[in-house]
Amino acid sequence: MNTNIGERMTPHRILQRFFGYDTFRHHQLDVIEEALAGRDVFVLMPTGSGKSICFQIPSLIRQGVGLVISPLIALMQDQVAGLRQNGMRADFLNSSLAPDAARQVERRVLSGETDLLYIAPERLLSDTFQRFLSQFPVSLFAIDEAHCVSQWGHDFRPEYLKIASVTRRFPDVPRMALTATADAATRREILEKLDLSRATQFVSSFDRPNICYRVRLKENGKRQLHDFIAKGHPGETGIVYCRSRKRVDDIAAWLSQRGVNAAAYHAGLSSEERSHRQQRFAREEALVVVATIAFGLGIDRPDVRFVFHFDVPMSMEAYYQETGRAGRDGEPAEACMLYSLSDVVAARQLLSRSEGDERFKRVQQQKLDALLGYCETIECRRQVLLRYFGESLAVPCGNCGTCKEGVASWDGTIAAQKALSGVYRTGQRFGAQYLTEVLLGKTSDRMQRFRHDRIKTFGVGQDLSSREWRSVFRQLIAAGYLTADPAGQGGFQLTDKSWSLLKGEQTIRFRKDPETVKSPRIGRDTRHTVPAALDDRSLGLWEHLRRVRFEIAKEMELPAYVIFHDKTLKEMAARRPRTRKDLLQITGVGEIKAARFGERILDAIQTWEDGDPPR
Repeated sequence: MNTNIGERMTPHRILQRFFGYDTFRHHQLDVIEEALAGRDVFVLMPTGSGKSICFQIPSLIRQGVGLVISPLIALMQDQVAGLRQNGMRADFLNSSLAPDAARQVERRVLSGETDLLYIAPERLLSDTFQRFLSQFPVSLFAIDEAHCVSQWGHDFRPEYLKIASVTRRFPDVPRMALTATADAATRREILEKLDLSRATQFVSSFDRPNICYRVRLKENGKRQLHDFIAKGHPGETGIVYCRSRKRVDDIAAWLSQRGVNAAAYHAGLSSEERSHRQQRFAREEALVVVATIAFGLGIDRPDVRFVFHFDVPMSMEAYYQETGRAGRDGEPAEACMLYSLSDVVAARQLLSRSEGDERFKRVQQQKLDALLGYCETIECRRQVLLRYFGESLAVPCGNCGTCKEGVASWDGTIAAQKALSGVYRTGQRFGAQYLTEVLLGKTSDRMQRFRHDRIKTFGVGQDLSSREWRSVFRQLIAAGYLTADPAGQGGFQLTDKSWSLLKGEQTIRFRKDPETVKSPRIGRDTRHTVPAALDDRSLGLWEHLRRVRFEIAKEMELPAYVIFHDKTLKEMAARRPRTRKDLLQITGVGEIKAARFGERILDAIQTWEDGDPPR
C-alpha cells in the first residue's frame, strides 16, 4: 500500500477522504475490487459516470505506480491538476513538459513519491520509456479511451495496437481498459487487440437522462445557432462542432461579433494558441468553443451546458462521445444537431472517397446509416440512441425533441416512386434542385435541351411543394435508396435497395418536416436536477460562492471546477454549513479540500449570512 494514505485505507475511506463522496456509483466498487484482486477488467461507462475513480483508487492502494495511458495531453493535465487538489500524488509525462520538468517527474516516480503517472501511448512505446519502466514497480495499467484501438472507430490511434506488447511483459500487473463509447463490434476488438479476452467486463447504461437530444433541419444555420444560444443558453458554457477549420473560424468570429464569448479551436492553430484556448475553456465561467468535429478538446469540464453540432458527424459513436461532453455534472444539458440535404450528400461523398478497403468502407457505411437514421427517426431519440448501443428503453424518455415537440409521419411510397423514377429517367446525373423542377413540371431552356419535359415523370409531383420534395430526396438519401455521385458532381444515383421500392414490393414512411424551426429554451426538468431548487437568497449565496471560488482558482492558476463543482456550491448554498464538520457533509468536499479551502468558504457563507457580501 502506498505510504501517503496510510496502512488501513479502504476504497470507501479513500472515496470519502480524497473525493468527498459517501457512496460509489454503479459498478465502480466492483471494478475496483477486481483490480485490487489482480484481475484484468474492461469498463464501459458513459461520460461523466466516474470511470477515472475505477483506476485511481486501486493505484493508491496497490504497491507501485498506476500507469494511465491516455491519448489527450490536455486531459492528462486536467486530471492531474484535480487529483493534486484532492491531495493525491499524481504526475504526467508528455511533450508539454520541458526537459528539466520531465526529469523532476522521473525522480519523483523512482523515489516513490508518485502514485499515478499519466502518459501518452507514443511515450509508452518509446525505447527510453521502456528502460525507465524497468526501474520502478507498476501497480496497474489503465488504458483510457480504449476505443482508440479500433480500426473501424472514429478515434483510431495506431499506437494503441502496440500497447499489449508492453503490458504482456508484466503478467502480474492487472490491466484495465476503459471507454465511454463502443458498440458490440468495437468492444470485441478492444478485448482482442489489448489481449483482454479473460477480463471481467462491466458495461453500464449508456443513458444520460439529463441531456435533452434535439435534431433540427438546417435552414439558416448561423441564425439558428445564435437563437439557440441567445434564447436557451445565454451566458453558459458550450461547444459547437463543425466539419471544417474554415467554418470553425467563420462561425467563431460571427458569434463574437454578436456578443457571444466565442473562440475557435482546431488543429490548424499553433500549439501555443491551442493551449491558450484550452486554458480559456477550462477557466472562463462562460465560453463557447467552436471546434472541428471529432477533435478532442480533452477538457474534463463538468458544467458544459450544451453541445451544438453545426454539421453531422460520421457515426453514432462520434455523436455520442461529443454530446457526452455536456452535462457531466448531472445538471440539465442540451445536445442539438443541425442537418440538411447537402450535409447528407456531403457525408455520403466523403465516405465514398475515403481511403481503406471495401470492408472498412462497409463498416463505416453502416455507422453513417445509423447516424442518418437517427436524424430522420420519428421515434424517441433516446430510445434509438440506446438501441444502437445494445440497450433498450421501455418507454419514451420525455426529454428529447421528439418527446417534447412531437413529430408527424406520412406514407411516402408513391412520392418515393416518383422521385426514384425521376432519377432513373433523367440518367442518374442530376441533383435535388433539378429533379424537383422535373417533378413540378417547371420548363426551362435546360429542361428542353435535355428533353426532360417529355419524360413520364415530368410534372407528376405537383401535389408536393419544392420544400417537401427536397425532404423526400433527403430522406431517400439518408435511408440508402439513393446515393450521391462519388465524383462530387452532385447527381443522385439509384442503389440496389431502390428497385424493391420502385416496383411496389415495399412501402416507406417519411418524417413530416416542421414548417418553421424554433429554438425553445431547454426544459429544466427537475427530475434530472440533482441539487434542490434554490430560493432567491440561496441563489444569491451560490453566486457569491462562485465568485469566491473564482478568486481561489485565479490565485492558484487552476480551472474553477477543480476547486469545487457547481453542484457542490449549490449544496453549500442550500445547506449553509457553519463548521468544518458540516462542510465535510457536503457532496464533493473531501478532507484535503476542506483543509485547504474550508476557512474561506465558511467565512464567505458567514459574511453572506451577516448581510454584507461583497458585490
